[in-house]
Amino acid sequence: MIRVNLLPHRAEKRRARQLQFTVLSGISLVLGALVVVMVHMAISGQISYQDRRNEYLKHEIVELDKQIAEIKKLQEQTKSLLARKTVVEELQSTRSNVVHLLDQMLHILPDGVYLKSLKQTGSKISVVGYAQSNARISTLMRAIDDSPWLDSPTLIEIHAVSGTGPRMNEFSLNFNLTKPSANGAANSSNVKSGAKG
Repeated sequence: MIRVNLLPHRAEKRRARQLQFTVLSGISLVLGALVVVMVHMAISGQISYQDRRNEYLKHEIVELDKQIAEIKKLQEQTKSLLARKTVVEELQSTRSNVVHLLDQMLHILPDGVYLKSLKQTGSKISVVGYAQSNARISTLMRAIDDSPWLDSPTLIEIHAVSGTGPRMNEFSLNFNLTKPSANGAANSSNVKSGAKG
């Protein structure tokens, strides 16, 4: 016996395909949403991790800034202390210079020369005085040149001074105070001891 299917099979196949398409679309939509949620969670996790790192770095930068400020303060204190140390060392090294200067002036000042003022600026010495003649000023300048502690005499000016007494010349003279070498100091002490003997 022959059976004939009179049902609309094309419509049923179409419905089956539509159902299959709808199910696959739903599954794809769910999978897509899951992927989006997972990607979002992964990115959010990385962002929060990076935020924590940034906060840590900011905290460390603040700490480093404090340390840098302390280091700068310590450097300024060190510079100040070094400057003070340098000044003290200079004072220690030059405190005997005044004694040597006065001692040398006592030994080299010729008769007929009188000092009015003596001024020291660093190693430069300025002298103002009176002399009975120009020759005595020349003698003083030669004595300064020969001294182991003094050098470079320069006559600034000389002029006659009129007064009630004998004729005098007022002069201004500059020279330098130096430290002699060991040989020069030994020679000067030998000369002094020889002069005393």
